[in-house]
Amino acid sequence: MIRSIKIALPLTALLLLALLSPGAAYAADGEDSAADVPPPNDRTFVNSLRDVRVTTAVPSAAEAERLFGVRLYDRNIQPVWIRIENLGDEELWFLPVGLDESYFTPIETSYRRHGRSPILNPVTSRDYYGKRMRLRVAAGSSRSGYVFTRVDQGTKSFNVDIVGPDVAYQMTFFIPVPGLRLDHYNVDWKNLYSEDELVEVDRAGLVEGLRSMPCCVFDKAGKNTGDPLNIAVVGEVREVYHAFMRAGWDETETIYAWSLWKTMTSALSSSEYRYSPVSALYVFGRAQDAALQKARGSIHQRNHLRLWLTPMRYQGKPVWIGQISRDIGVRFTWKTITTHKIDPDVDETREYLVEDLAYAQSLAGLGYVDGVGRVDFEQPRGNLTGDPWFSDGLRAVLFLSGEPSDISEIDLIDLGFWPETEPSRAQQ
Repeated sequence: MIRSIKIALPLTALLLLALLSPGAAYAADGEDSAADVPPPNDRTFVNSLRDVRVTTAVPSAAEAERLFGVRLYDRNIQPVWIRIENLGDEELWFLPVGLDESYFTPIETSYRRHGRSPILNPVTSRDYYGKRMRLRVAAGSSRSGYVFTRVDQGTKSFNVDIVGPDVAYQMTFFIPVPGLRLDHYNVDWKNLYSEDELVEVDRAGLVEGLRSMPCCVFDKAGKNTGDPLNIAVVGEVREVYHAFMRAGWDETETIYAWSLWKTMTSALSSSEYRYSPVSALYVFGRAQDAALQKARGSIHQRNHLRLWLTPMRYQGKPVWIGQISRDIGVRFTWKTITTHKIDPDVDETREYLVEDLAYAQSLAGLGYVDGVGRVDFEQPRGNLTGDPWFSDGLRAVLFLSGEPSDISEIDLIDLGFWPETEPSRAQQ
């Protein structure tokens, strides 16, 4: 998970004072003679901002094992390679906490490599220590090395934060990491609709189109309805994934033998499986185009959502219809091994998503339309697995931001509807 923050310049001076403390100065000893650390693979990504250029790469589990001689991923350690080129005339400092606030130090990584042996192995510790990413980047120079982070599979998303005298740089990266069978890799995004099926709509057309969408998802046969379609999203495919990953959401694996096994073992042990498959639900006669989830401690507790691309385009951007719910339990089935019980208050989960994206600076605009139909607490409807749900009948329309957007800058767009402000029906 990455944190989208804006470093204030007054804070920069305090950070530099801390970095230039005696302890930090000692850590910098000998940096000028350090050899350049080569990238782990050719899957490098480059971002530039003013007079700073940053190149990054993330080794897969197998590549990390070859580089460091041990299965670091099995120890929840993922090396991230970074090169910072300082093209300016002021010294800069790299802040690894922006990449992962719980990163591992090089010697700590070596310690975990040896199964937490209390013996400090000077050979392997020096190897890890020598490959670390240094903090200080002198004017007109470059530094490269590894930061040892917690494991993120699928797509690794992180910030690279750099500060200097009265200046701050923040660059965001989204890097594919081989190893998972992600469901959205199988989607032919360009050919879901033909050119003559695509419809550009204005605001009135957007409201009318979203209101006319089905109330709920369907089973494969298209006969029975289930969870409500309670969200809509406006954004490019890349913006959708980047916005949700910025907020800490994970991609989803396809359903195959190994992912089913991991799902079952996670359910039995109440452990976390961040990329657990989701069952297929249907809109427009097809299963979801995208599925994302946010774990909450174990597989029994997670928020998950499904999205379907519609033929509508608003201001040139794709419009999606979707469903979000909160898992509060799990039960076993013969067909899918496990299925989840959802929180019946689907509006609360909808509003959680709004808040989550807003705090992650992923939300540029927000509005609401109807289309689900009001379902009272006393007379709930059931989804396809028999779980009850109730709702005020509205859909949150989320206009995503390609760049971090401050929460105070979110545009509240009047689409004709707003959620009620009286206490929840569950409390009455």
